[in-house]
Amino acid sequence: MAHTARFPAPVTPVVAAVTPVDTVVSRMRALDATLPAGDGVAVFNRVYLAVTEEVDRHLDGGRFGDVRAATALDVRFAERYLRVAETAAWEHRPPACWRPLLSFRRHPGVRPLQFALAGINAHIGHDLALAVVDACRTLDCEPADLEDEFDRVGDILVSLEERIREDLMPGPDLLQVADPLTHLLGSWSLERAREATWSTARALWALRRLPDLAGDFAERLDAAVGFAGRMLLTPLPD
Repeated sequence: MAHTARFPAPVTPVVAAVTPVDTVVSRMRALDATLPAGDGVAVFNRVYLAVTEEVDRHLDGGRFGDVRAATALDVRFAERYLRVAETAAWEHRPPACWRPLLSFRRHPGVRPLQFALAGINAHIGHDLALAVVDACRTLDCEPADLEDEFDRVGDILVSLEERIREDLMPGPDLLQVADPLTHLLGSWSLERAREATWSTARALWALRRLPDLAGDFAERLDAAVGFAGRMLLTPLPD
């Protein structure tokens, strides 16, 4: 009796699904590959890429209570920056909060840490509040339903802020009282910006049925954050 040879069934490789956050990370890596290293947008992009990769690890590790809500918030947040960074400056008029960084991105008197903080200021001070509203509309929920995810993302940002400052410090003399950068660092706080952003997001959500008033509120927020960003980018002596 002939025996039929038995071969093991082919193993189908397990391919991890590409998530919306993975796509955001890929877009930031593509930007990093095309921008000159010293470009101000490139400096911020590297910082933001590190933050987004950390958020992605937290999502994969189950550290967010509501993965869907955290993903929606993270992606809506990133998209606001990517729309500015991926579009040539001459093709659009960017939000006022981003104009200082785009204008001074190649200025030789601006230090890398200033570029990073100006980008964080624009993104946290303006974009994050609008991203909360965007995510609420996407998920059909209230800002209170996203507060835990907002706080977790904020905690990641704060935990990375010290590392960012250390990586971009110009040298051991930074903490000298006479160094102008010391005064700039003391004039802006990520923790305070995050707290203000949450209040702003709630206000924008409350105004959503009054589009004219909401638009005026958002426009003034944009201008105020842009003014702060311009101060952070004050050219400094070596």
